[in-house]
Amino acid sequence: MTAPAPDSAKVPLGIHLGLMVTMAAWALNVSAVKWLTGVTDVRLVAALRMLSAVLVLVPLLLAARQSFPRWRGRMLAMALGCALLMVYANQMLFAAAMERTTAGNAALILALNPLLNGVLEAWVFRKRLSAAFVGGALLAVAGVLMVVLNREGTRFSGASLGDLMVAASMLAFAGGVLVLQRLSRDTGAVAINTFLYSVGTVALLAHALVALPAPLAAVRLLGWWDWGVILFSGAIVTALGGIAWARGVAAMGMGRAAIYMSWVPVMGVGFGAVLLNEKLTEWHFFGMILVLMGTILSSARFERTARLSKM
Repeated sequence: MTAPAPDSAKVPLGIHLGLMVTMAAWALNVSAVKWLTGVTDVRLVAALRMLSAVLVLVPLLLAARQSFPRWRGRMLAMALGCALLMVYANQMLFAAAMERTTAGNAALILALNPLLNGVLEAWVFRKRLSAAFVGGALLAVAGVLMVVLNREGTRFSGASLGDLMVAASMLAFAGGVLVLQRLSRDTGAVAINTFLYSVGTVALLAHALVALPAPLAAVRLLGWWDWGVILFSGAIVTALGGIAWARGVAAMGMGRAAIYMSWVPVMGVGFGAVLLNEKLTEWHFFGMILVLMGTILSSARFERTARLSKM
């Protein structure tokens, strides 16, 4: 018999609050990265954000009395590829995208992340998608396209290119997640994340050192406020936010936890308007409604699976 799915009535209040705070932090992080791209080079932004995440993950790994995974051969090659996709490619594309698009648009596009992961998982592992999931995915995609294609002077350059780069960063992350499912069979989440982010950070730092004419000088130009935003984005959002999300999924199941992600586009668009003075249109409102409906509808497939497992 299949183990019953977690009962949301028995989930501690702290888990619910932790997920809500995490969603707010993820939404705020879009505006934070957008702001950082106006302060320094996008390659340096990506490298320093991930470095701060590693500086949190390593002490957590040691506190848990765990060590780096000792993969060899094919498993090591998979882990390195996963790190380059999930961390290096994802962060480089996302930072570069935020230099070209708005925080509001990026928040809406990032809301498609769980849908993209579901489609790729079904394609690679030959799983059948439910009608509810397909309908939800189509609604969410329609909402994003409604916003992106109704921007003044839309063309595949400038802001529209930034929107495509946000989608590409999601695709890189989703590809890494597929590999991660194999790696996580025999290794703990903290150990895996520490390894992946450490490798990805080394690649990002190497890229910045080679590509930038004076990377150390650029670092010295950063002020205390700049460093505060970097630490928030890397240490809190990436490192601690990832742990809070993993605990939420473990406590209530992927379906119920995924519904919380509906708040990311709502708060992300709001943060962009309030903090960055981004212009909102009626298309943002209608698009956001469709994205919310699509995310909730697609999560229903997990709920139905959970109920069937109890029968």
